[in-house]
Amino acid sequence: MISSLFEIFKSNMMQIPIIQPIVDYLMQIPVVNFIVALILWRPFFAVVIMPGLAALLLYLLYIVWFERKLTARVQWRVGPLEVARPIRGAIQALADGIRYFFQEAIVHREAHRPYFVQLPILAFIPILLPIAFIPAGEVVGIKSPYAVQLVVAFLALIPITIIAIGWASNSRFAFIGSIREALIYISYEIPFIIAVISMIYLYGGGDPYLAVEKQSIVPGAIMNPIAFLVFLITMLMATSRLPFEIPEADQEIAFGPFVEYSGMLFGLVMTLAYEKLYIMTLLFVILFLGGWNGIYIEALGDLNAPLWLFIKTVIVISILAIVRSMYARYRIDQTLRYSFSWLIGLSIVALVFGIIVGWVA
Repeated sequence: MISSLFEIFKSNMMQIPIIQPIVDYLMQIPVVNFIVALILWRPFFAVVIMPGLAALLLYLLYIVWFERKLTARVQWRVGPLEVARPIRGAIQALADGIRYFFQEAIVHREAHRPYFVQLPILAFIPILLPIAFIPAGEVVGIKSPYAVQLVVAFLALIPITIIAIGWASNSRFAFIGSIREALIYISYEIPFIIAVISMIYLYGGGDPYLAVEKQSIVPGAIMNPIAFLVFLITMLMATSRLPFEIPEADQEIAFGPFVEYSGMLFGLVMTLAYEKLYIMTLLFVILFLGGWNGIYIEALGDLNAPLWLFIKTVIVISILAIVRSMYARYRIDQTLRYSFSWLIGLSIVALVFGIIVGWVA
């Protein structure tokens, strides 16, 4: 059994020339060779290392610090500094995570206790599942010609868990946050799905490999700029980014659906929007920015594709972080009016444009 698994792992290992001598040496050591083969097994590497969980954790440590620092600079403040002052507070997010881990998670008496505790954990299922279907070149967890549709389907489940979290809190402020989340959900989901469908028509299918291949010369953002714009706006809405930070709205309803959470449970729900942003940006990069296309570096071998996909994703998210410091929050009625009027209209135009370009091409 062990030997069979080892042969399976070994037959589909990543080839990274820069570390190949070290890998060859470790493969001669019993037990260690099994671990190395597992780590470099392409499906495992995709889900657990990059663009999977390890890359997600690295992104979380970076983006929380970068966003706080950037906003502070715009507002003429210092931002995170006290934690690791020599590196300008760069590990602030790590310090926050450790603090949440050791804090008491309080469950107030009116909450629906089993659901209150379980839902923050269950909310990670629709976030983690898309990672298995997002490829980075030959590095992919589960290869499917319908990967784009599957990722969109899993993303559609996340707001349902957030609404359930507000219900489980059994608090008036959490209820308000959940209702806002539901309203925002129905307002952005339709144009978001239409924008994705327009790119599926343009590329001739929902296979990410097909999408990246079609963008070898011209990126999707130029082939269908209207869908690019709609996807970008709905991505901000879907992840509660300013100016669409309506479900949480700290100044109005004190963190919305998550207001009753504390300790490690709060740490989990706080990162939900960041993690959803990461998954949506991965999809955005694949559909509009050429995915893992980039300069091929011989020494990196199979690591080129995951690295380029991750770099593009982090750059896009860093640019989106600037929006937080540029715009004030929209009212919920303004957002709904915009969504059900010109945003849906733009998405329909993008769909027609995508069908025409896909048919001509």
